[in-house]
Order: sequence, then structure tokens, then C-alpha cells
Amino acid sequence: MCGITGIYSTTKSVDPSVLMAMTNTLSHRGPDDSGTYVSQNGEVGLGHTRLSILDLSAKGRQPMASDDNKIQVSYNGEIYNYREIREELRSKGHFFRTNCDTEVLVRSYEQWGIECLHKFVGMFALAIWDGRKNKLYLARDRVGIKPLYYCMENELFLFGSELKAIMSHPGFTKRINSDALLLFLKYDYIRNPYTIFENTFKLEPGCYICIQNGKTEKHRYWDVTKSFNTEHHNICEEEACDMFEEVMIDSLKHRLVSDVPVGVFLSGGIDSSMLVTLLQKNVSTPIKTFTIGFEEQKYNEAIWAKKLADYLGTEHTEFYVSEDKTLDVVSELPSIYDEPFGDDSSIPTCIVSRLAREHVKVVMSGDGGDELFCGYKHYPILARSTDMIGKTPKIIKNGLKTALTNLSVARIESIGKTLGYSSFARNYGKSRAVLLSILGKDMANMYRSKWSAWAPEDFPSLLKKPLDTHDETFSVDFGAIESGELMTQMLYADFNVWLPDNILTKVDRASMSVGLEAREPLLDHRVVDFASRIPTNLKYKNGESKYLLKKVLSNHLPKNLYNRPKTGFVGPIDSWLRGKLRPMVMEYLSKNEIEKSGFFDSEEVSKWTDRFYNDSSIKPDRIWNLLMFQMWYERWH
Repeated sequence: MCGITGIYSTTKSVDPSVLMAMTNTLSHRGPDDSGTYVSQNGEVGLGHTRLSILDLSAKGRQPMASDDNKIQVSYNGEIYNYREIREELRSKGHFFRTNCDTEVLVRSYEQWGIECLHKFVGMFALAIWDGRKNKLYLARDRVGIKPLYYCMENELFLFGSELKAIMSHPGFTKRINSDALLLFLKYDYIRNPYTIFENTFKLEPGCYICIQNGKTEKHRYWDVTKSFNTEHHNICEEEACDMFEEVMIDSLKHRLVSDVPVGVFLSGGIDSSMLVTLLQKNVSTPIKTFTIGFEEQKYNEAIWAKKLADYLGTEHTEFYVSEDKTLDVVSELPSIYDEPFGDDSSIPTCIVSRLAREHVKVVMSGDGGDELFCGYKHYPILARSTDMIGKTPKIIKNGLKTALTNLSVARIESIGKTLGYSSFARNYGKSRAVLLSILGKDMANMYRSKWSAWAPEDFPSLLKKPLDTHDETFSVDFGAIESGELMTQMLYADFNVWLPDNILTKVDRASMSVGLEAREPLLDHRVVDFASRIPTNLKYKNGESKYLLKKVLSNHLPKNLYNRPKTGFVGPIDSWLRGKLRPMVMEYLSKNEIEKSGFFDSEEVSKWTDRFYNDSSIKPDRIWNLLMFQMWYERWH
């Protein structure tokens, strides 16, 4: 696991000192080694920082060249099936000098060209400079586990594993993209392909870019849509359990490939419990597991993780998070996530990453289970609500639509205060938008409203300058599912948007901030293909989410070790903001700081801050959202 960066310019030779400065910004991703390459004509520069996982010798240094030095590769990730590919290449006459997957990538490109991407089982963001054809390729893995940013401006093309590498180039201009700012305010993250800056983008999962003679072309080499739209497997529960366990064990074994110890994040939830259970039952030595806990039992799954670890006999390490530790981490979030990022579960993710890094260089994580197997609570709630409203007589639906349209948020707030239901009133705008979308059969807008931290009515008073608040997030994703089944549409939308741009971003930055590689067995593309092709009733059945995963676990564990309500890997952000984080809130959301950034109305922000601290029933999402933007703005703009 590593950090990559680079420059492509047709008008000015690459400055080696600038390239080195860009590379050094990523030293946390690869603290073991670094290197740079500048092409003979000065057109292209590649930078790399290395976290040594396979072939720890200096032979694995990058950028890595072909025998004639015409092909150069800078690569972040792991190709788990590199040994199988290496044997195939040897049979075709290729000779290998190292025992690392990077050389397999180089030889694979020599053999198959950019079509080599189809050969790889793994996670990666890579740059390949083909000096024979004067082509630069950038590619990202199928699911988007590893990040890749790029900027195109004034005949200058920059790229990097993180935005901070691009920002360090003297030719980069920091102009905030107002559309991206609105995406952040709505969803707490910025969806691909956008970033917070103009002319700067995330390469979408499953895509590659080819740059030649200053011209850029983007191609998609893998699309999960085909799997979601393929006819479902016609299999019974027992067959599905056997097939899933077989593909998962193979995925886990591939992700054990390492020349350093491998551990597992064990949250106590279904996904990580399944990984640890299947893994421990298929290896001969105790695996290392890592858990963090919270004193507030509502958020604490550590007790369940400990029971599972004891039952399986893992080498378990746990750490209970204090408010003081939280304060330390929050102050570092803008540096770790170098565009605005508002998922507060980044705090425990950073803490458990630091805990694991004290013992291992590689961990496995259970991300992807919710998006593949109906793990989120809102899936059945929204599906049932939509079904119920669909069966309601038209006259009642029309009356409900009229009532919701006429009852303004201000009016509901007034009524709520009178009746003592201020919390309901504060969240009415968001709920109204969801219901109106369902009544109008606009499921994509329903999903946008559900995920948005702010209600549509909030923006005119919150934003200092009027902005177009319409966006098309989820529209394409919902429309791509041919069956029109709402549950499948939601799963597909979250897999394409929420998973890569929130969940995987969170885990990558948290783990790599301390030089820890996180591997995702549930996101092996073969597991994804299986999960997307099984019937929905194997994912959600009889009111039970992750039905198939629980069936698999029932073959290995007592029911009390896995059958309980979902908690989620989050901390008590509400009590933290009302406690030791309050001075930070008051500082960054003060009138002076709000006016300094210039995007929000300081009086409106003060109103929201006062509401939060004077009413314990007000949720913290809006305050945290604003705090994360303001802290990012101070750090990076």
C-alpha cells in the first residue's frame, strides 16, 4: 500500500523538485521508501511513497520500470492473485527479478496492454507511463477501494492519491466548486466525480483514463450494473450459503497474502464477525483482532466483540475511547481528510486504525456488507412506506400531498413549540421532502431527501449567496435498475455512491494516515457479483436484514454471538459536541469565522448553534456538518 502522484505537461518540462514536494505530502501513506521518475523528454513525472507489504527488499521500489525503461509504473494497492498471474506470464516467456506484485503489473501491461486490468483481483490506483507510445494511463479498481484524484487546467494534468499532493503544485488554483459544496452540505461527503475544487475530480471506480498528446479519454472497464441486472441465481438458501461461504473463504485467503502480519477490525457487528469467524476457522494460528469501545452502552459493541474473540480464540486487543482522545482526533480530521468530510464515524475509525498499527501493518475490514446484503435500517423502512403509500386510495394520497405542501416548515415549528414537540418540528422539512417524493413517485429524490443533512427549506437562509440546490445524485443509479425494485435500486445507489465516496474514503484516509493497509474481503469483485445476483429475499427476509450472512454464521456460532440489533460503528457524537468539543464548535462557528469563509449567513448559523445547545432533543448532524467544513476551510483554503 502506498501513495502515488504525478504530472503530465505538454508545454513545460516537469520540475523534479516540485514532483518531490508532491510526493512528500504522501509520506504517511508510504513511510518505508519513496521514489520519483521524470521522462527523458520531461513531459511526465511520477512519484511514489512505499508501505512495504510484499517483497520488503529495495527491489520493490517504485516507480518500477520494464527492462528497457520505456514503461514506468507507480502503483497503490494490492493484486491478490499476482502469483497466479506471474505463473501465466512465465509460461509466456517473462522473467521476474522480484517477488512483488508491482513487477507482475509491469509484465502484465507488457503482455496485454491496458486490458491487463481485467486480470487483476485486488484494490488499486495506478499510473502507467508507456514511453513506447507516449501514453499515460491512470486506473482505479472496480469498486473504488483505493482513491485517485486528478486536475486538468491550462494544459497541466496533475494526479495523486490525495488532494494534498495536487494542492502542493504551484500551478494549482484553489477555487471552491459551489456545486460540490452543496453536495457536501447535503450528504456529508462529495460524490464522484466531483471534488471541492473546480477542474479537479475523482476518477470513478472501474474506470481508467488515457492521456496522449495532451488529449484525455476516459473508459469504463468494469460495471456492476450488469450484475445487478442479470437474472437472479435460481438457488435455495442452502445452496446460497454454500456458494457464498466458498467465495468468501477464497477472498479471505487471497487477502492473507503478505510478508507482514495481518489483523482484522472486529466491531462486533455481523460483517466483521463473519470475516473473523471464517478466517479463524481456516487458519492454524490465532488471528489478531482489534476493537474500540465506548462507555455509553448505547454505542458500545466492544463487549460483543470480546465474547466472539474469546469464543474463537483470537489474539484480541481492545481500547475504550475517552472524550480527551476524541478531541485529539477531531483536531486532525481536516489534515487527514483533505476535502470536507462529515461522517463522524471517521473518529472511531481513526482511533481503531491507530490501535491496530501498533501491532500490524495490514488489517481486514468488513465494509460492503450493508450495501450488498440490506444491512441499513432505512432499506425496509423506506420500502414498506413506499408500498403502503402505493396501496393508499388516490383521494387520501392527494389530500396528504396537499396538506404537506401547504404546511410550511415555519408553521410546523410554531405548532411544535406550542405542543412541546420541537424535535419533530426541526426535522419536519426533511421528512416532508421524503414523503412528497414518495407521493410523486420520484424515488431518486426521495433518496436524496433521506440522505440530506439539511432540509430543502434550510438553504435559502443558511447560504449567504443563492445557489442552485438541485442535483442529480442517485437519479442515474435508480434508473439503471431494469426491474424497478426499490430495494435493489437503493442497494445499487449506495454501492455506487455512498460506499466509495463515504465508507471507503473514510477507511482509506483513517488507515493510511498511520501507514496501515486496510483490505476489504467483502468487496472482492467476485463476491460483489454473487451478492448482486441473488434474490432480495436472501438478503432481507421476515424482517431480518443480512439474512444470508446470519444463515452462514448459524453454521459456526451460537446464536447469541451474532443475533442482535444493528448498532453501527459510530460514537456518541451528540454528547461529545455538547461536552469537550463545545469550545471547538463555538470557535469555528463563531460570527467571525463564518464571515471569514463567506459561504454561510452567520446569524443563521448562530441560530442553529443556539438551538442545539438549548434543546437536548436537537440532532447534531447539522452542527457537525458545518464544523467539518469550517475546520477544513481554515486548514486548506
